[in-house]
Amino acid sequence: MVQAEKKLFVLDTNVLLHEPLAIYSFKEHDVVVPMTVLEELDQIKDRKKDVSRDARIAIRALEDCVGGAPPEQLVAGVPLLPRESHPDSAGTLAIFPDHQVQFDTPIALPGDHNDNQIINSALYLQQTRTDVEVVLVTKDINMRLKAKGAGLRKVEDYRSDQLVEDIRFLATGFAQIEGKLWDRVGDVHSHQAGRFVYHTLDREALGVDSLYQNQYLVDDSETFCGQVKGLDEHSVTIKDLGRDRLMGYHAWGISPKNVYQGMALQALMDPDVDLVILTGPAGSGKTLLALAAALEQVVEQRRYDRVLVTRNTPEIAESIGFLPGTEEEKMMPWLAAVTDTLEVLHKHDESPSSSLQYIMDKANIQFKSVNFMRGRSIQNSFVLLDECQNLTASQIKTIITRMGEGTKLVCSGNLAQIDSNYLSAVTSGLTYIVERFKDFEGSANVYLNGVVRSRLASFAEENL
Repeated sequence: MVQAEKKLFVLDTNVLLHEPLAIYSFKEHDVVVPMTVLEELDQIKDRKKDVSRDARIAIRALEDCVGGAPPEQLVAGVPLLPRESHPDSAGTLAIFPDHQVQFDTPIALPGDHNDNQIINSALYLQQTRTDVEVVLVTKDINMRLKAKGAGLRKVEDYRSDQLVEDIRFLATGFAQIEGKLWDRVGDVHSHQAGRFVYHTLDREALGVDSLYQNQYLVDDSETFCGQVKGLDEHSVTIKDLGRDRLMGYHAWGISPKNVYQGMALQALMDPDVDLVILTGPAGSGKTLLALAAALEQVVEQRRYDRVLVTRNTPEIAESIGFLPGTEEEKMMPWLAAVTDTLEVLHKHDESPSSSLQYIMDKANIQFKSVNFMRGRSIQNSFVLLDECQNLTASQIKTIITRMGEGTKLVCSGNLAQIDSNYLSAVTSGLTYIVERFKDFEGSANVYLNGVVRSRLASFAEENL
């Protein structure tokens, strides 16, 4: 390619922590990793945190690429060979000795801070490598602002793993059809299978741009509700659920309060759906519906053997050993949302505390830490993964691949409540699986639109 078209990407530490194999993601362009980044990775790799694993993977990836290259070639650039996961990688990787840089101009930032050292490296390369466009890549918003203020012409976020540019474009799991469906449709072929009727009709007649498996469809008639069960280039097959039937679903004494909860409960109770993804604001009923469906199918229907509840713990709790008791007792402070929900489900019982203990034993409810899920094989279980907006794509993959035969997984979370320093709404693992699994016939996704916890919670969600 023409040399002037090539770019030189300078990577920040958080890029390699977010995507350890990021060095292979820049196609034919060259990659530079400042020495300060290696020092930060070295400090992080020995911490007893989940991010330490990513740091070690990034270090091993750098070692695999560098191999036995001599120091001179390492500074000049070692060729990045194509990989199975990155077949278009064709640039070079260089380690930049930023501690040796001496600035002759006053634009350099004070060098006693790691971020400043990395920015200074990019500024130096911008001055000395006029043959290429130098780009600093970092997920730190403040660092991007500092770099631009210091005179760096090109600063970018790392976006190669982002499936949506804006969270507003994330699949909601349902589509609203303008007007009445049957007023828009001409030819339709209908057939009955069991209790349900299936309609096959022209895809363009729906007026919906994006259709995918198990997507729910509602119109303005207040009576129709369907679910996409088959797709091709010209036609779509819809399972006619009916709004009244949808609102008639119930589990463990809980009935849906709106059509979105009806969609969620239908997916939770459907034995053909292995993965249910529930997103939505706080108070929309994600945990309540999931736990009610779990108890109904474990205790009443005996479809599963147990309920397994897990969630990502905040940084202070990544090592849960500082709390007394067993693993389940250690997890209780972070699973209070689940125990609160159990109390709500049995608050009208004559003896709520006795009912709670009875159900815990009867449904075989187990609380597990996400940190100890790797290597397990979970069979015939209803698994609830709560608060998974704080998990990365690789962490959620680790959990999903643990699910064995006869197991149903429910992932729930609120993308407006991300606590991780390394994630945003568009890079969260929850966003990732919503997009990746929307065409999988064994999964369903529902955005629970509307807060039903209380009028106080609803007002706060809308106005704060």
